[in-house]
Amino acid sequence: MSAPTVVANGLNFPTSLAFDADGRIYVAESGLPFGGAAPGGRIWRLENVTDDPKRTLVADDLAAPVTGLCWHDDWLYVSEGGAGRIIRIAEDGRRTVVVEGMPGPGNYHTNMAVVGADGKLYFSQGAMTNLGVIGLDAYELGWLRRLPHAHDLPGLDVVLAGVNAATPDPRPDGSGADVRTGAFAPFGTPTSPGQRVGASLPCTAAVMRCDLDGAGLELVAWGLRNAFGLGFLPDGRLLAVDQGADDRGSRPIGEAPDLLFEVRHGAWYGWPDFVGGEPVTAPAFAPERGPQPTFLLTNHDELPPPQRPLLAFTPHAAATKFAVVPPHASRFAGQLVVTLFGDEAPMTLPAGGPPIGRDLVRVDPLDWSAHRLPTGAPLHRPIDAGFVPGGDALYVLDFGRFEMSDQGVRAESGTGCLWRWEAWADVDGSTPAT
Repeated sequence: MSAPTVVANGLNFPTSLAFDADGRIYVAESGLPFGGAAPGGRIWRLENVTDDPKRTLVADDLAAPVTGLCWHDDWLYVSEGGAGRIIRIAEDGRRTVVVEGMPGPGNYHTNMAVVGADGKLYFSQGAMTNLGVIGLDAYELGWLRRLPHAHDLPGLDVVLAGVNAATPDPRPDGSGADVRTGAFAPFGTPTSPGQRVGASLPCTAAVMRCDLDGAGLELVAWGLRNAFGLGFLPDGRLLAVDQGADDRGSRPIGEAPDLLFEVRHGAWYGWPDFVGGEPVTAPAFAPERGPQPTFLLTNHDELPPPQRPLLAFTPHAAATKFAVVPPHASRFAGQLVVTLFGDEAPMTLPAGGPPIGRDLVRVDPLDWSAHRLPTGAPLHRPIDAGFVPGGDALYVLDFGRFEMSDQGVRAESGTGCLWRWEAWADVDGSTPAT
């Protein structure tokens, strides 16, 4: 079995791949200024990737983090997560804003977009918080360090239980005394039992859609905490990789897995009170860094039943994006290759355990089973994967060297890499992922 080979290296924390009809590859660098990297997102076009790749800068100075790329009808759709917008770029470099004014800044962002058979642009919007309440983790995260911090906006009408978290006030104009913060509210704003918060559009923790020019924005589904990866199966079903909540902040939760969902119109996916259909009050979700979460909402009976996942990944594996194996492939046609970015201890869970994720898995839609796909390559943080139209080789995008520490982010710029793996389907497909 041959190992993957390097197509492009020296990338600064890339996040996204796209392919045009001519087989050219587009790679987005996030623009996050870790490890001395220059700020501002960039998009590179790679040509002649099987021989001597030619690298052309397509766009720069994009709002970090750039979280997604999508090629459709000669336009490149770019998710500028840091600005809460999606733009499209023409072959000549012309930029047109398609979506703007999404909530932020927060823990998560406006994520990748995909075009459906209905000609609509589907995209996800991450939550502003870990689990519904702004806490000091919003201030301590290396790439945020800011309060005030945008609060979450529900996609459906909710009634609050009046749960409020008490934390010291770190703001420069704060008195230093404790402040109380409730769900779906700004930092330092308490809520009351029975308080009703109406649905918003746009909202957070959701999948939305609009026309290709941005008109006609509508909610598809709510309660997906951070659906970082979206994509359609050949039969038209929309799938989302939803990243689970962490053991941090004012409402920590333990061992919440990342989940693979089929996204259905009008459905609720449980956030902030359920994980894969299970209540956050279940003993399995007891955190180490705080008390067991209690419900934030009291009107569960007025909401659609929380959806069950197709698949639960290992907690903290940080499933990011997936590629669908093309129909002409000799093996595994129609299956998924999912990238696992890996844990971010000690930020998202207590330190001390072995590394989690940092690998690939293959998912079989016949029974939604997951199987390890060991590359044999020195991957740091795989974050996206894909296939050139008409090709068999699997391309894997590696974010680069990135770890969290008690002092914040430890990362090395220029360590991102794009790999090409010709013989990926020759890997023994029987090993289950754990």
